[in-house]
Amino acid sequence: MEDGRDASRPYKPPGTEEAQVAHRGSFLEVLGVFAKLGISSFGGPVAHLGYFRQEIVIRRKWVDEAAYADLIGLCQFLPGPSSSQTGIALGFTRAGLKGGLAAWLGFTLPSAIALTAFAYVTTLFKGAAQSGWLQGLLIAAVAVVASAVWGMAKTLCPDLPRATMAIVAAVVLLIWPLAVVQISIIALAGLFGWRFLRGTQAVKSSPLPLTLPRRLAVVCWILFFALLIGLPVLRQVTQSQPVALFDTFYRVGSLVFGGGHVVLPLLQREVVPAGWMTNDQFLTGYAAAQAVPGPLFTFSAYLGAVSKPAPNGWLGAIIALVAIYLPSFLLLIGILPFWNRLRAFEPFQAGLRGINAAVVGILLAALYQPIWTSAIHAPVDFALALVAFGLLVLLKMPPWVVVVVSALLGIGLHLLV
Repeated sequence: MEDGRDASRPYKPPGTEEAQVAHRGSFLEVLGVFAKLGISSFGGPVAHLGYFRQEIVIRRKWVDEAAYADLIGLCQFLPGPSSSQTGIALGFTRAGLKGGLAAWLGFTLPSAIALTAFAYVTTLFKGAAQSGWLQGLLIAAVAVVASAVWGMAKTLCPDLPRATMAIVAAVVLLIWPLAVVQISIIALAGLFGWRFLRGTQAVKSSPLPLTLPRRLAVVCWILFFALLIGLPVLRQVTQSQPVALFDTFYRVGSLVFGGGHVVLPLLQREVVPAGWMTNDQFLTGYAAAQAVPGPLFTFSAYLGAVSKPAPNGWLGAIIALVAIYLPSFLLLIGILPFWNRLRAFEPFQAGLRGINAAVVGILLAALYQPIWTSAIHAPVDFALALVAFGLLVLLKMPPWVVVVVSALLGIGLHLLV
């Protein structure tokens, strides 16, 4: 043919799923992007979604705004760490199975390594909660989340019904900040959208370039439930500490909804009464987890490292970390092969419109509690937040630059006060 195309192959125009698959990323590309996020994403799960949006959606355009919001809605429904699951799903869309693994490694390892090291030398971070650099990082998270809420609201709440849903969701969650309330809000928003938003104009979204085999999805569903049921039995039969450690963290990762801070009381009830560590050790590790970037679920690495009896140290950290994240991989691989077809089904699309509006409300509520309340204590804090917001939104600086600048400004303010 004159344009150089192979006549034996059908032409795939740009923008189709096949064309997207042909331009997939590599393991190292995804690893590099998420490693940068892993060392710069402070502020907790909701802040992480803001960092992902800036880096993946706005800057690199791996997925569009609507597809990103759909993935957030999906991960809010699943048990486990919702922000980490969103990152893993983005890795899957970019480079398949190896991309999901690269996203998890890059985003998780920096904080996991830091907390494992902290388990060995628990005196290193004393007084970190009062340090100026940490205050600067918390303020940077305010700017990142505010930017994310503003950008997603313009796209996902373009009319009065969806804007109202977002505000109602934020109000309800601020009054009753419980994980079960958040799940209920998402479910009710999906039902409302399915019933009343079918005629609304949807945000056009290209299909996600997902190539995960459906046979593998079925295997993952079987393995998920087999481990959830079989590990407690194996634990009782073998009386093995490695099995007990793996079972505890796998069960928590499988059953906790809401992610983030919701997992902490569940972990405390599992590891402290069992005599694996003291309550002081648990709380010390929790304080350290607040001072490192990345997902809060990497707190499991610290717990595995300090637990007794053996395995502990670095081996215990690996067991606990893999166990708490394994359910997320199994659930995502189990559902993502069917995701494009579900998203294309009009009643399901209408439900997603409602869910996406509710997600904006959830992010808005989280912008105030816990992000704003933990960072903004004085007019100077608000001033620094405005500077960070301007750098991010007006000057279009990368989030990691804003994080570094905010940390340095926080140190300067701490020295002056």
